[in-house]
Amino acid sequence: MLEFDFSVIQWILLAVCGMFVGMSKVGIPGVSMLVVPTLAIIFGGKASTGILLPMLMMADIFAVSYYHRHAEWKYLWKLLPWAFVGIGIALWVGEVVNDIWFKNIIAILVFLCIGLMLWKDRRKGNNLFPDTLWFAASMGVLGGFATMIGNVAGPIFAIYLLAMHLPKNSFIGTGAWFFLIVNFSKFPLHIFVWKTISWHTLTLDLLMLPGIAIGAFLGVQLVKRISEGLYRTAVIIITALSAFLLLI
Repeated sequence: MLEFDFSVIQWILLAVCGMFVGMSKVGIPGVSMLVVPTLAIIFGGKASTGILLPMLMMADIFAVSYYHRHAEWKYLWKLLPWAFVGIGIALWVGEVVNDIWFKNIIAILVFLCIGLMLWKDRRKGNNLFPDTLWFAASMGVLGGFATMIGNVAGPIFAIYLLAMHLPKNSFIGTGAWFFLIVNFSKFPLHIFVWKTISWHTLTLDLLMLPGIAIGAFLGVQLVKRISEGLYRTAVIIITALSAFLLLI
């Protein structure tokens, strides 16, 4: 039987992370930004990505099962090839840097994504980016790099879809398929190249499945009740503090 040497506080944090992952896929995407630095603090930068990925994959299945019919595939075909280029770059970077630098890169990417979220909010309905190849390519490479290094491509991908003026259901459905494809593609890379996924880590991920399911249910309920402004402010502040801890 596999044993996990975690304190009570660490088990609680892991359960909360599972819930946040579930919530992030059903309408509260910013919550997942809290999970990345938390797991990096517990497991280390590179190892944490292998812990989080299967959790995201399980949550992606929930999301696709609800929103699969709403995907806008023409935008996916523009983005996916460039995202795989970004994944390849991140794969190389992850092999040549130590864990301290790995955590620093994750923290920097988290701060970048927070900046993108704030910038997007300030721009509101204004769209500065045309539907061009260079924009899809740049967002794809940056998103692919961010998702491989730290599973933090959500805000980057959101910027691209918002620039395309997709309606709500198409936004969620397109994102659900994008991350399902990308995350399942990353899975063998984590096993055979980075060696961050094993039977031991997968067992831990399966233990988080009830929390992910509960989070998905709570996410649907919270979206109906919580003020979006209050929610986004709290997520940004807590996420920034968590990312700052990675730099210490």
